[in-house]
Amino acid sequence: MSDHDSRPIKVMLVDDQPLLRTGFRMVLGAETDFDIIAEAGDGSEAVDLARRLLPDVVLMDIRMPRMDGVAATKAIVDAKLPVKVLILTTFDLDEYVVGALRAGASGFLAKDVPADDLVAAIRSVAAGEAVVAPRILRRLLEKFVDRLPDPSGSTPTSLEVLTDRERQVLLLVARGMSNAEIARELTVSETTVKTHVGHVLTKLGLRDRVQAVVLAYESGLVKPSR
Repeated sequence: MSDHDSRPIKVMLVDDQPLLRTGFRMVLGAETDFDIIAEAGDGSEAVDLARRLLPDVVLMDIRMPRMDGVAATKAIVDAKLPVKVLILTTFDLDEYVVGALRAGASGFLAKDVPADDLVAAIRSVAAGEAVVAPRILRRLLEKFVDRLPDPSGSTPTSLEVLTDRERQVLLLVARGMSNAEIARELTVSETTVKTHVGHVLTKLGLRDRVQAVVLAYESGLVKPSR
């Protein structure tokens, strides 16, 4: 049992619109396992509060004055705080989202997400999972891949630490496949796939599947289907 089972998930709300923060506070306040410990109206305030209060999950708006959600996410992740960031965006296919995911966000949701989905997403992120429908992520990366670094044809050094099977699993993850789908594709058990994914993340120093997918595109392992 994780300590999340015994203590509330500490959440911080970051949005430059007080009305939206109030709405999120009402939705989340109805859940017994959430504790909303702080609110911030811009990215720099969010980074400062995250350092001091160490929330489990930050609900981060992406477009804000002074410091946007991408820069704030990067600052929180770079500081190696035990804090997960969940991005909220008005546009689900938004180049800012790619920036935030590359910076280390654990996922993103549209601002008009149903309350139940928001609650479930926060619980998932707190438990260390990534929250992005893999297919949305793939569409997003393919749309903005021109702006990612242009890799040379060779396998990037970082991927050389992977075994052939691990590289194969990374490729299928990047194509938006779930563990169950990868297990069927490779005719192995789902547990085996989970183990491979775990090794990929550990070897490449990645926090979750989202970062693995972004890396697969950035490194040129996956070419966008144009």
